[in-house]
Amino acid sequence: MRVGLLTEGGYPYTAGEGGRWCERLVRGLDRHDFEIYALSRGAGQEQGGQCELPGHVRRVRTAPLWGEPAARTGARAYGAYGRRERRAFDEHFGELVAAISSPGPLASTDLAYRFADGLYGLAELARDVGGLAGALRSEQALRALERACRAPGAHPAAYGTRVADLLLVSGLLERALRPLSLDWYGASGGGAAGDDRGLAGVDLCHATTGGVAALPGLLAKRFFGTPLLVTEYGVRLRAYYLLEGGAGLAADGTGEAGGAGLSLAVRTLLSAFHRRLAAEIYDRAALVTHGDARDRRWQEHCGADRKRLRTVHPGIDPSRYDTVGEGVDRAGAARTDDGRTLVWVGGRPEPALWQALAELREAEPDVRLRVVGPPDPGPPPDSGPAADLAPAVSFEETASFEEAGDPDVYASASVVLLAGSVDGFPAPLVEAMLCGRATVSPDVGVVRDVIGGTGPVVAPGDAKALAEACLALLRDPERRARLGAAARARALELFTVGQNVAAYHGIYLEVLSRAPVRQEPPDPSVPFAHAADAHPPLPWSRSTAPTWAGRP
Repeated sequence: MRVGLLTEGGYPYTAGEGGRWCERLVRGLDRHDFEIYALSRGAGQEQGGQCELPGHVRRVRTAPLWGEPAARTGARAYGAYGRRERRAFDEHFGELVAAISSPGPLASTDLAYRFADGLYGLAELARDVGGLAGALRSEQALRALERACRAPGAHPAAYGTRVADLLLVSGLLERALRPLSLDWYGASGGGAAGDDRGLAGVDLCHATTGGVAALPGLLAKRFFGTPLLVTEYGVRLRAYYLLEGGAGLAADGTGEAGGAGLSLAVRTLLSAFHRRLAAEIYDRAALVTHGDARDRRWQEHCGADRKRLRTVHPGIDPSRYDTVGEGVDRAGAARTDDGRTLVWVGGRPEPALWQALAELREAEPDVRLRVVGPPDPGPPPDSGPAADLAPAVSFEETASFEEAGDPDVYASASVVLLAGSVDGFPAPLVEAMLCGRATVSPDVGVVRDVIGGTGPVVAPGDAKALAEACLALLRDPERRARLGAAARARALELFTVGQNVAAYHGIYLEVLSRAPVRQEPPDPSVPFAHAADAHPPLPWSRSTAPTWAGRP
């Protein structure tokens, strides 16, 4: 199978999000051929270079979502279009901006149809006449955008757009729609040079994130019928909302814009665009995978069909934690915890931690705390809310700070504590589970889904509950051992790189088995490429035109 891996701001660049996961996926599925289609987010990312790729990565094609359009997009000025081309652009772009300027609900069939009609119409125009960068930044595009914002029934916030807002939205839309103009869609049958048919030659498109990265996959499905698989470890639309509309590229092209600097009208239009795009991606994808229950709920909220959603947990390499998890040191000797060491992971210490530590040291004076991360202690235990409870010891005697990623830190732990500020998949918690350590976790995010019943969960910020849970575990070594063994078994079953890669191997086969057979048009240069009776002439074709009175 040949897989087109679609990325944005990550793999195969050395700097970027999701790079490690994509690399493990590609290397683990070495029975398949991969072609990587990567969108970069900034000059610094491209200057950092690409990581070393395995031999079954047959091709890498890149394009920037920053700066001016690349020459290979074939951008033409709007004035260079013919009359028919100008009419087509005005119609399709008008449909797209009308859909994003309307306050209609996400489930509105009419708006979804108008958005899709405009999007695919622009893609076909770009395929026929060249890149759309010039047209999307033209005065006609600004006028179409203004008409949509001023039209009856438009969103009240969009109605207040100014000229500066229109210019900014136009520029950001051009960058978001830049994948429409790329030369990644070689004509089926050899339209591209040599064997580089682009996405016309892949069997499956796998978008490693939602949003703009999935646009090439949408077009491959539209043009060639290629099935699309979308993976979101962190829903892209949710991240956009958390940034208050700042998921678009900054006006200067150097990175992502923060929503705080954008007007209400700009945020409204950009949010509507990304919301409609997410709904279209979910609607066209054969399957949409996610890492946890929270992402699943967001995908459903954003329009994904529950029947096409699939959970594939992120994977962590368990080999780094095997010796600790099996209770031996590097020399193979048996090792047990000392029953008095707490390890804090996942974020900087919180005030509730110091209050809980003060209470613990009153009950068990030998308790020590090791914090995984840089020294940023916050309020020391002898000041602030814990002043009345803090023992008369110096801070150095109470806690120490350790380097992240060292399994030996987990080896010293009797109980591992997870920070309450963890947002997303709690990888430090899984590392502790792989090490066979009992844990105490805050009830935030997807912690309950990850931990299962293998460790106590307390309310975030509740110092008393945290201290009581830790004290109960420190005083019961047999329970600590049972919970640690159960946690390790759960992590090995659900959260390893092996299970992650195996899951995607099965999903690839499933998606491809359900895809309709694609009929490749025969090469006209090959003699007898058509069977003689494969396509009999229609009665109204020119070769069989009827005759009247013996005349053709």
